Amino acid sequence: MATKVVTKWTGGLSFDSLVTGHHVILDASEEGGGHDTGVRPKALMLTSIAGCSGMDVVSILGKMKVKDYSFEIEVEGDSTTEHPIVYHTITVIYKFSGKDLPPDKILRAVTLSNDTYCGATAMLRKAAKIVVKIYINDEEVKQ
Repeated sequence: MATKVVTKWTGGLSFDSLVTGHHVILDASEEGGGHDTGVRPKALMLTSIAGCSGMDVVSILGKMKVKDYSFEIEVEGDSTTEHPIVYHTITVIYKFSGKDLPPDKILRAVTLSNDTYCGATAMLRKAAKIVVKIYINDEEVKQ
């Protein structure tokens, strides 16, 4: 199955990318010569990990009957200093909050996403070290 993205230059360093029927505006920072009207392309890779893995985790936890929680993912890319500037390490932090959350099920859902299901993580793991951290109610879950 192929995925097609059409990206059109809209002037300066700005582009409008049509992705599965949705527009994503890309631009450089003002310091980088752009007008800061959209996201940076490389940062979208971090968003891809968060979205892909987040959807996995929510789906898996639903099948495990885990309910009544809030959830967010922080993804941070640490870059090299020489060109091409790439992420050498990507840290993915899963933050859950709620009452009586089962650490074993959350750990299992995150592990399944990262090791089996999330294609974005699998692709980027070939280029960068991926570090995963899990927190439940601000306490780190040991893996």
